[in-house]
Amino acid sequence: MEFLKLFEDSLPALLAGVGMTVRIISVGIVIAIIIGLLIGMINVGNNKFLKIFARVYIDVVRGTPLLVQVFFIYFGLPSVFDFKLDAVLAGTIAIGVNASAYMAEIFRAGILSIDNGQLEAARSLGLTYGEAMRKVILPQAVKRMVPPLVNQSIISLKDTSILSSIGLIELTSSGQIIIASTFQAFQVWIMVGILYFVIIELLTLLASKLERRLAH
Repeated sequence: MEFLKLFEDSLPALLAGVGMTVRIISVGIVIAIIIGLLIGMINVGNNKFLKIFARVYIDVVRGTPLLVQVFFIYFGLPSVFDFKLDAVLAGTIAIGVNASAYMAEIFRAGILSIDNGQLEAARSLGLTYGEAMRKVILPQAVKRMVPPLVNQSIISLKDTSILSSIGLIELTSSGQIIIASTFQAFQVWIMVGILYFVIIELLTLLASKLERRLAH
């Protein structure tokens, strides 16, 4: 009964944290897909200079901890360029940039998994490289990329817990605040874990539905 009472009292604050988490991950994943697709396509292109840039971008982002990237965006850039950055915006950008490097490799692998003869055939029909990618290669590659893209989205969702380090009140931070006032760490972390589980399950179900739709 104590647990249920604590859950009832804590639910509004936890749901507010869930809302913030969902908001950040939704926009962050859109940013990651846009940047990741661009970097991935550069990586399979023929421009050597751009390919070097893409490789450096991926290696730097994947080779540094997300926490360092969050601090760099939230504290580092504003101190150099003398401007203020909202914690929500900084956290969203950090999540998007971090996930984009991993998604770029997913896009690269997905594009390369399609037989190169199809690209050559499309180009021989008069399509530009961009048109061939958009109309021929990517529609086929997307079917293969959905599972790893969803997996990366789930990882990034969990990574939003790191944003409590810059004072952002997401789900994990909401749990910490409740614990500070109730001293019920065990019960509160169970609640937080359940809510994360529910969000991830809903995301997985949505991805499975999308995968089945693409299969048809």
